[in-house]
Amino acid sequence: MSKTLHHGLQVLELLVAHPQGLSLTEIAEGVGVHRTVAHRLVRTLAAHHLCRRDRFKRISLGTGLVRLAEPVEQDLRTLARPVLEELTDAAQASAHLVVREDADQVRMLMIVEPRRARMHVAFRSGQLDPIGRGSAGLALLAARPARPGEREEVTRARDRGYAVSSGEIAPGITGISAVVPTGRDAAETSIGLSLFEAPDPDALGRLVVAAAGRLGALLR
Repeated sequence: MSKTLHHGLQVLELLVAHPQGLSLTEIAEGVGVHRTVAHRLVRTLAAHHLCRRDRFKRISLGTGLVRLAEPVEQDLRTLARPVLEELTDAAQASAHLVVREDADQVRMLMIVEPRRARMHVAFRSGQLDPIGRGSAGLALLAARPARPGEREEVTRARDRGYAVSSGEIAPGITGISAVVPTGRDAAETSIGLSLFEAPDPDALGRLVVAAAGRLGALLR
C-alpha cells in the first residue's frame, strides 16, 4: 500500500466520524502521525476540495467529495428511489437500500424517510454495520446456503423470505428486510424498513418482499 495515500484516506474517514470538524492536532493524533505530516495531508486534500478549514481553523469534509460520490452505484440508486418511496408511503416508515460491502459488513446506500408520518427513524446514508447484525445483513446471510452454527434469525429469515431484527442497529428500532432478487449467484443488495414499532411484522414483511421483487425486476 501507499503509506501516504493510506494516511490521507484515514484523515477523510476520521472527518466522516466527526462532522463538526477537528483541529490539526486532533487529526494528527487520530491518524497517528506527526503534526507536520498531518498538515501536508490536510493541505493536499484541501487543494482537491476534499476538506476545508473554517474561520476557527477546524477542518471538516469538503464539497469535492459530493462530485466524487455522485457516480457510485448511480444506476442502482436511480432505479431504487421510486421503489423505496412507494414502500415508505405504504408502510409510513423509513425505507432503506443496503449493499454488501465485503464478507463482514454491509453499507446503507440510501434511506428514504416518510413524508407524512408523525415520527420516523433516521439513519446516516453510508454507514457501515456488521453483516451479522440487523435485518439487512441477516437477509443477505439468509440468501446463502445454511451453515452450521448460524443464528436462528438467519434460518427463520430463509424460511419466511424476509429478516426481522429488534434493537440490533439502534435501541428500540425494528428492522424488516428482504434480499433483492437479481438472478446473480451472490446476493449483494437488500431493501427494508426501519421503524419504532411493528404491530404486524408479517404484513410489513410482505410489503418489503414485494418491493424487493419490483427492484429486482428493474435490475434484471
